[in-house]
Amino acid sequence: MPEEYLILVDEKDNPIGTEEKVKCHLPNGVLHRAFTALLFDKNGRLVLTRRAKEKMLWPNDWDGTVASHPRESETYVSSGERRMPEELGIQCKLDYLFKFEYHVPYKDVGSENEICGTLIGIVDDSSQFKQIEGEIDEIKGISAQEMLSELKTNPKIYCPWMIIALELLDKSEKQMLEKYDSVLSTWMNNEMHEVFQQAIKVHLPEDNWRLVE
Repeated sequence: MPEEYLILVDEKDNPIGTEEKVKCHLPNGVLHRAFTALLFDKNGRLVLTRRAKEKMLWPNDWDGTVASHPRESETYVSSGERRMPEELGIQCKLDYLFKFEYHVPYKDVGSENEICGTLIGIVDDSSQFKQIEGEIDEIKGISAQEMLSELKTNPKIYCPWMIIALELLDKSEKQMLEKYDSVLSTWMNNEMHEVFQQAIKVHLPEDNWRLVE
C-alpha cells in the first residue's frame, strides 16, 4: 500500500509542506490538516461510526460520521465528499462550518495534532450505509439527549475531536446555523455545552484546543 502524505500547516492553517501519515501521528505529532464530517438525519440524530479495531489511534471508539485528511488539491468540503463513499458507501453534499486546532495524545502510541475543518450534511432515511472493513466496525444514530447521557457516564469511548466539534457548533456562521437549525437546535444549549466541556477535559486536561478564526 503506498504511503499517504498529509498537508502540514502553521497555526493559521497555511500549508507549509507534507509529511507521511504515520509520522504525523507519532506521540509528539506534527500539525497537519484534517476534517471531521457530522451527518444528521432529518430528526436531528447524529450518525456515529465506531472506529475499526485495526486503527492505530482510538481503535473501537465512537467517532462522528467520517474523519480523514484533505489531499493537496482538495478543499475541506471536496475531501469530505470524496471520503464519504469510501468509508460509508454513500454520497452526501456537505457544508463547511468552522475549523479548530487540537493536540491530544493516545496512550503511548501516538497523537492527533490537527487543524480540523468541521463539515455538516443531512442524510436521507433511505441511505444504505456500508461498513468498510478496516475503517468502521459499527454505525448507529444518536439523539442529543442520548449523547448527553452517554458522555456523562463514559466520555472516554468518544473521540475527542468529535466532542470538540459538537461543542463548537454554535460558532458556525449565521447562515449555516439558520440552514441547519432543524437538526442542530437540540445540540446547542447550556446543558449540552457543560457536558461537552467536561468530556473534553477528560481527553485534554490542559485545554490544548482552540477555534481557528
